[in-house]
Amino acid sequence: MRKSLKASVVALMAVAGLSLSACGGGGNQGGDSGEAISHDQVADYAQTSRDQVKDGGELNLPIVELSEQQLPFNADGTAYSTTIWSLYNPQLALFSPDGKYTPNDDYLTKVEDKTENGKTVVTYTIRDEAKYNDGTPIDWKAFENTWRFNNGEMKDVVPNSTDGYKLIESVKAGANDKQAVVTFKQAYPWWMGLFDKLLPPQVNSADLFNNGYLKKTHPEWGAGPYKLESADFNTSTVTFVRNDKWWGEPAKLDRIVYRGMEDSASINAFRAGEIDAVTAGTKDRLETVRGMGDKAEIRIGKVPFSSLLTLNSQAGPLKDDKVREAVMSAIDRSKLAEIRFNGLNYSEELPGSFTLYSVQDGYEDNFGKVVSYDVDKAKSLLDEAGWKEGADGIRTKDGQPLVLRYTLLGDSPLFKGIAAAQQQMLREVGIDMQINERPSSDFSKVSKERDFDLFPMGFSSTDPYGVAYFDQTYNSKSELNKSGTGSPEFDKKIEELTKISDPDEQIKKANELEQDAFKFHGIMPLFNGPQIVAVKPGLVNYGPKMFGIIKVQDIGWKAD
Repeated sequence: MRKSLKASVVALMAVAGLSLSACGGGGNQGGDSGEAISHDQVADYAQTSRDQVKDGGELNLPIVELSEQQLPFNADGTAYSTTIWSLYNPQLALFSPDGKYTPNDDYLTKVEDKTENGKTVVTYTIRDEAKYNDGTPIDWKAFENTWRFNNGEMKDVVPNSTDGYKLIESVKAGANDKQAVVTFKQAYPWWMGLFDKLLPPQVNSADLFNNGYLKKTHPEWGAGPYKLESADFNTSTVTFVRNDKWWGEPAKLDRIVYRGMEDSASINAFRAGEIDAVTAGTKDRLETVRGMGDKAEIRIGKVPFSSLLTLNSQAGPLKDDKVREAVMSAIDRSKLAEIRFNGLNYSEELPGSFTLYSVQDGYEDNFGKVVSYDVDKAKSLLDEAGWKEGADGIRTKDGQPLVLRYTLLGDSPLFKGIAAAQQQMLREVGIDMQINERPSSDFSKVSKERDFDLFPMGFSSTDPYGVAYFDQTYNSKSELNKSGTGSPEFDKKIEELTKISDPDEQIKKANELEQDAFKFHGIMPLFNGPQIVAVKPGLVNYGPKMFGIIKVQDIGWKAD
């Protein structure tokens, strides 16, 4: 169950970015870097009541990039866009680490759902004081605007996802303008995953939706305990300060600063005391922070994140499904997981779904039922596709060698090692995989332009309702589906899936359809892993929390 897929395509190399649920850590069974990582620990974020948090202080964090598109509702928005957005815009939904929904009482005084004539009706009562920084009230019109731009019916607008929103029949005022009544076309069990953030009513045209946040931010349209003070798109540096127009409990921190950093730079910056937290999900990084003694506190928990390999079905030889299947059959995922989790004293079963995580009820290994590591099969598929082995071992067809371009972001030695391992695996079956190294800051460009043949990336989840976003993951026209695989016929099956009102039945059907989706050989799950974060001692309400979302104003430094 997930919603994270919404606006959450993230680079696999996001190991440097704490701003998102990036690859956290893991290890092989023979790991040698200290105590074993618990499979049972879900969250570790030093949960602390507000009265025990210091008033004041600054928090400095790394981020991979300040994305060109800063509107997370837009198809070109990324998880990095969401990170920045969530700190200065309304945060309507809170979640416990296990995924229990609670409305944020800073914005909503009551949320009620009921079923009328077979349709889900949700009524949101908005706090009277709630307003945008420019004075515009936050009322039912903000809900209507969010629905209108995300239901797929607006011309010239490409939203990040229409899932859920396209099943809404109407959004109207209730008893007054401070009440929004959302009526669905059917019973919809995943409504808690919608309207967690709002599209400001000031965004009232396709042009503003597409270009209003293009290398721009709009602090005046924000509404929260923090306001965005400055954003430098050249250095990917963003600064937030307390919002003097905030009506709720004030932010504990005076300032939050995100700084654009490559992987190697972030660990060095943390060691030097220039930033206050950093991911430590590799052997070398974990050893580095453990070597800092009492200057670093290590926090470990689960992370709703899936690392994957995307195959671009619109690129050269990969247009042939047999070639895509051969690539997947030639890759030994267990070997990649050993490399990824080396030295972390951690192991996991190979993931088999982008719909549910293995810790969730209803999860099935759908990928494993469709694709398995089989070198002989890979060679046979390439033979069938007309690619013949040459004298140098590389296959050719019509005089052209079988070359695939693997786009790798960032400078992490670990992920360079994973890329090299895949390169060797594919060479064994006659495929020349050429590694194209790019800076992490190129993520948005690579993703938007689909400038790759093979691309290691990830899906990050922000809620537990993954089945609700099946369409976003697998629809052939979805902007999240960077593989470009699927078919109109399969899209219709997905549409029928969304009409199933019983959540258990929908999960059951989704598992069946996901097996069919994997037969298009467009995306390949690699590993999940825990999230490992090192923080400066005293930082509280910050760290791994699986699906957890807390009030941003409660993050800070523990009082003396």
